[in-house]
Amino acid sequence: MKHMKVGGLMTDDVVSAIPTTSVREVARMLAEHDISGVPVVDEDDRVVGVVSESDLLTHAELTARELMSRPAVTVHAEESVADAARLMVRRGVERLPVVDEEERLVGIVTRRDLLRVHLRPDTEIRRRIREDVLTDAMHLPGDAVDVHVLEGVATLAGRVRRRSQSLTLVELAERVDGVVAVVDRLSFREDDTRFVPTRTPHDISW
Repeated sequence: MKHMKVGGLMTDDVVSAIPTTSVREVARMLAEHDISGVPVVDEDDRVVGVVSESDLLTHAELTARELMSRPAVTVHAEESVADAARLMVRRGVERLPVVDEEERLVGIVTRRDLLRVHLRPDTEIRRRIREDVLTDAMHLPGDAVDVHVLEGVATLAGRVRRRSQSLTLVELAERVDGVVAVVDRLSFREDDTRFVPTRTPHDISW
């Protein structure tokens, strides 16, 4: 199933500092570009740390090297937006420098960028569920079940053959970028999730 990647949201024109950049200069960068933090890179463009607005408040005479948070929390462009969001929450950061296979800086993604995913139109979310979940992942016709989306809440209704299919449909729909919640109104013809113990000769009563 297709997921929006970090590379599709990141800003590739990145404002960055080097370890010897003064705090005064970093402050100028933040104000001039209206940003809340900058990655710090070495001579090979590898991210070695991050300096944020809060770091600047009481350290006016230091350099980026002395002030930056390290090791830097970074993300690769091919990682999913959902994974990047979880990383931000887990590490308590507002931005993630995006790096390539050699860990060189190629972009930056912020919480604000990630929130754009949840502004995806309902019609687009519905289309993604029908195409990515029903057709591509489940190999079912796009109209196998009814899909309705309102303000990011997807409702799945209809009848499928097996209960395992209905459970998988709901689980995959929850993973679609932009989906806030899924309402399960699916029914099924047979419950294939119940455990049926295997009988052995010792279980047979003569």
